[in-house]
Amino acid sequence: MFQNKLNVGQISEGFVLDHIKAGKSMEIYKYLGLDDLDCTVAIIRNVTSHKMGKKDIMKIECPLEWIDLDVLGYLDHNITINIIKDDKVVDKKRLVLPKEVKNIIKCKNPRCITSIEQELDQVFVLTDEEKKVYRCKYCEEESHTLMRN
Repeated sequence: MFQNKLNVGQISEGFVLDHIKAGKSMEIYKYLGLDDLDCTVAIIRNVTSHKMGKKDIMKIECPLEWIDLDVLGYLDHNITINIIKDDKVVDKKRLVLPKEVKNIIKCKNPRCITSIEQELDQVFVLTDEEKKVYRCKYCEEESHTLMRN
């Protein structure tokens, strides 16, 4: 029987994103803008998980301050962040749905002021935490988190 095992080396300084929904790590990579940062990233997809069935894991070797945690919380607030210093996990962070997000969601309402005033920030406010619904601050157009299921 084939054993699907992959060993990826540890990182000395940075963080590990764990409990990512299987197949969603590339989407997170894009939204975090990791291709624009000068850091090492390892993406492990479809890892067997007792809790989730399958999951993705990302190992990122850069300061946590370089990452917008609101983006992560919006994308999937169930992700766990393990902070690594001197080759050891020194802290674990749980994400929450951010109360407000800027320039993550683009308003789809053609009559919204953000469609006319291009330099205006796209601001969405969490209006229903249970259903993970955000609304545009200016026109109240509804949007849901990307990974709500």
